[in-house]
Amino acid sequence: MSKLTIFSQIIQLIDRNLANKVIASHKSDKHSKGFPVWSQLMCMLFCHFSNSHSIRDIVHGMCSTTGNLHHIDVRRLPKRSTLSYANQHRSWEVFRDLYLSLYGRLSDNLPKPSIKFRIKSKILLLDSSIISLSLKIFDWAKFRQHKGAMKLHTMLDYQGAMPEYIHVSEGKLNDTKHAWNLTFPKHSVVVADRGYLDYALLYHWDQDLKVRFVVRTKKDMVYEVLKNLPVGYDNILSDQLVHLNRHTSYKKYPQIIRRIEVWDPENEKVIVLITNQIKSWTAKTIADLYKARWQIEIFFKEVKQHLRIKSFVGTTVNAVLTQIWTAMITLLLLKYLKAKARFAWNLSNLVSFLRFNLLVNVNLYSWLDEPIFTQLRGSPIEKQLALFELKGGGIP
Repeated sequence: MSKLTIFSQIIQLIDRNLANKVIASHKSDKHSKGFPVWSQLMCMLFCHFSNSHSIRDIVHGMCSTTGNLHHIDVRRLPKRSTLSYANQHRSWEVFRDLYLSLYGRLSDNLPKPSIKFRIKSKILLLDSSIISLSLKIFDWAKFRQHKGAMKLHTMLDYQGAMPEYIHVSEGKLNDTKHAWNLTFPKHSVVVADRGYLDYALLYHWDQDLKVRFVVRTKKDMVYEVLKNLPVGYDNILSDQLVHLNRHTSYKKYPQIIRRIEVWDPENEKVIVLITNQIKSWTAKTIADLYKARWQIEIFFKEVKQHLRIKSFVGTTVNAVLTQIWTAMITLLLLKYLKAKARFAWNLSNLVSFLRFNLLVNVNLYSWLDEPIFTQLRGSPIEKQLALFELKGGGIP
């Protein structure tokens, strides 16, 4: 038995010195009036871990932990108006930078991806996801005439399956239009779906940003085959070096491009990929890179199902971004705990069981390795049979 709650022990994973440096760099505690950034962070992490639905739920939940708040260095019980004001006006960027700093510290201990590549460069997965909102409440989230939505433009690091970049825009913003604003580490690998198929954009990535890309294209792509490369793999239908044949397309991308047709047995359809990597990679590596893109779909599913990301406790852009980046910190801590546990946790089970036991005083790592429900399972059959056994060993 521990003297600390599970929530307090999870919070100890956050390096306080690191957090103080990030907070100091933003000067976010200036004019804090007794409610520092750390206390706001604790409230928002409690929101995600406990699945609180409103500011009222957060404050009441935090107040119910009276006596344990000093373990997470919260000196003053929050008020609804104070927390709401902080979410609306305190810059969300401090939580983004805190997440990125924590990710740098914990990324080596996160679960490793199933598909491994010999590529030394960073592999980045690019995609976006729509989150529906009420246009009457979130008047900035324009999508359709009578419907509001925001779009999460996300760049995921494949190795840690966690985002390195998130941008929130109104739902109607085109993916390719936003992608022009992105920068990548030199020689990194960018994997994207058809939403980012813009030949001028791809040429910009190739020539200006010096990155390698794998992007899904359309079957009706007009091209001229310059060379057929040997296939050598069952699911690779063709591997070709081509020139774009249509005048407008060629003008946007005047270089040789590699076109690969891959058979997808699960969905029983042909997937066509293009890349600017002409020689070094095999066709199977390129196909596997696109297959690895599914990791970002899993990420969107995780944050929408397990965190407070589809409904918000504040309505301004700043409040929404604050909730999103604190959700990323929560997910980072959850994945770290999942990787450290000897028990084979499913993330959904881990989230729900932590939620049930958040304020229980028990050793966190002992509980992770052998959760309560595994201790209760046991093997009752032998004990039940023993009830029917006689002293002579027979059963009447």
